[in-house]
Amino acid sequence: MARINVPPTRSNLLRMKQELQFAREGYDILDRKREVLTTELMRVARDAEALQRKVWDLLAAAYQALEKAQMTMGRERVEWAALAVNKTIEVEVTYHGVMGVPIPTIQAHGGPPEMPYSLGDTTTTLDEASAAFREVLNRVPELAELMVSVWRLAGELRKTQRRVNALQYIFIPEYEETVSFIESSLDEREREETFRLKWLKNKLEKQGQSAEGR
Repeated sequence: MARINVPPTRSNLLRMKQELQFAREGYDILDRKREVLTTELMRVARDAEALQRKVWDLLAAAYQALEKAQMTMGRERVEWAALAVNKTIEVEVTYHGVMGVPIPTIQAHGGPPEMPYSLGDTTTTLDEASAAFREVLNRVPELAELMVSVWRLAGELRKTQRRVNALQYIFIPEYEETVSFIESSLDEREREETFRLKWLKNKLEKQGQSAEGR
């Protein structure tokens, strides 16, 4: 296993142990962040999927009603009725944070009136289509909010997962291997020093005994 190329000294051992502790603490923090992001992403993705299905169903119903209106009124009269809808919608976007991820909150203000055209020249099928499209329009800001939240949470989750993997499989093992290497080197050095001192002591004792025998 790879290790960090540093001299096996006691100061480096202390530094490597500190950095190993920081890496382990960082891993714990990121692992908790990953769990929170995963939980939030699953919730938001589930809500987004359900709302998207509802919007598609509403759109299908709206286009079906619009086709019926064109059949009963004629395409030109439907287009003239559509020209009466000229009001725009104002959108306000604010943000709140989820584990450091800016999540949008989208609020729409205003919208087309419920009956933007004269009743005398239209049919109930056009009223149904208008109501269906108005419902779709009311749902679009919420759907956009959820979809953007899903993409941002998923992106942050990917980045967090990469950092967790890097700490778990690269940095922490490298620090552990380096600490083990330095400790082994220092122990070996200490054993050699102890052996050298014993050898020197025995040699001095023998020299002392030889001097006394004279």
